[in-house]
Amino acid sequence: MREFSEQELVRRDKLNKIKELGIDPFGHKFEVTDFSLNIKERFQDKTHEELEELHEVVSVAGRIMFIRKMGKASFFTIKDKLGNIQVYISINDVLEETYNLFKSADLGDIVGVKGVVMKTGTGEITIKCLEYTHLVKALKPLPEKFHGLNDVEERYRRRYLDLIVNDEARKIAFARPKIIRSIQQYLDSKGYVEVETPILGTILGGAAAKPFITHHNSQNIDMYLRIATELNLKRLLVGGMDAVYEIGRNFRNEGMDRKHNPEFTSIEVYKAFSDLEGMMDLTEALVGNAAMSLNGTYEVDYLGHHISLAPGFKRVHMVDLIKEVMGIDFFKVKSTEEALDLAKEHGVEVEEHFTYGHVVNAFFEKFVEETIIEPTFVYGHPIEISPLAKKQADDERFTQRFELFILGCEYANAFTELNDPIDQYERFEEQLKEKELGNDEANDMDIDFVEALEYGMPPAGGMGMGIDRLVMLLTGSETIREVILFPTMKPLN
Repeated sequence: MREFSEQELVRRDKLNKIKELGIDPFGHKFEVTDFSLNIKERFQDKTHEELEELHEVVSVAGRIMFIRKMGKASFFTIKDKLGNIQVYISINDVLEETYNLFKSADLGDIVGVKGVVMKTGTGEITIKCLEYTHLVKALKPLPEKFHGLNDVEERYRRRYLDLIVNDEARKIAFARPKIIRSIQQYLDSKGYVEVETPILGTILGGAAAKPFITHHNSQNIDMYLRIATELNLKRLLVGGMDAVYEIGRNFRNEGMDRKHNPEFTSIEVYKAFSDLEGMMDLTEALVGNAAMSLNGTYEVDYLGHHISLAPGFKRVHMVDLIKEVMGIDFFKVKSTEEALDLAKEHGVEVEEHFTYGHVVNAFFEKFVEETIIEPTFVYGHPIEISPLAKKQADDERFTQRFELFILGCEYANAFTELNDPIDQYERFEEQLKEKELGNDEANDMDIDFVEALEYGMPPAGGMGMGIDRLVMLLTGSETIREVILFPTMKPLN
């Protein structure tokens, strides 16, 4: 049997008294015509006398966050989706039984108010209540200092409470869809088509990551939750959809930290007859446009750094960055043995399947990644770690691939797409060899995708970008859990 606190028992007693008045304690339809922020913006410049003359009637609904009861007249504050607004209620303006109903209200109750806009002596925009409607009785009291709870994870477990009392959490919740809309609107304006592809599949591919595995009962087969949307989107290029994108959830069975959640949102974009340079231009535009749409500026202060997201990001080869930081020129390293010797000399961990390109990438990740502050396109990834990217014509050890790094964190990954079916088949075979050597992030052989390429896929550029990390950057959020409404959490028991 559930046990209730003293406050909860008092609220349940009030609920019964509301029922006795013939009022539904859990509400009904209420006509909302205005929101707090809109009212303040429209009337802030008006004087008290001008507002009296206007006699502007508004109707708002929200949660009571503050009450100051003063006998026959009181003030209270309600919070709606856009913020807070003060309400003045007097027994002279509403029926006595209505005023008594208000006096029984608690913080957290949801109410409706219809009244005229006024300005108090201190200059605060206020609604003078003419009609007060009880909508929902809150049976639990709001936490007084919710944001200051010692167990910060409780904010993420009970996001509904976080949104009620934490204005910053609410701001982020509304910012995220605004950022996504800016991306959609920009791509739509450029002729891209938004599509949907399956989340469940029988082949692991499109990225290097550990999958979640589930089981389809009726077919008695194991299936993967997708780790990327890439291969299906490129099948659409084969089919003649020349510019496509998808914003959706991907799933990777890996660790959780400040930048990683097992379930996350990304966008992948593919454009026929484009290439790596075209994807760089597009990525700059999407990031810059999102910044301007949300904040009205390219300038961002994040993690103690001031950076600009204006188009014109630095573009530099991975090997050149390693040389700049470590003084080692991997262009001059000609064999896997030589690369492994360098790794041993510099304390770089290697795995059994490592060859030349894996070592290059390991050096970059260990010594270079965290040194990149300004938005930088790092291109020229080794072929071993880029099974879906086209080779560089002048040095086939490397591919036409880039990753966008900002403040030591990867935000986007892009290729000039590999459309040679013979080369693609050979790359998949190499991935299978790596899997046999213990690389559990290697791709499977996707023979249907190879056959799709055999019908002919136009030259193309493709790009994938993490939506969650972009939202973190543009809202100043230090952890991915702040920008996902319901992040993955460990069970309490």
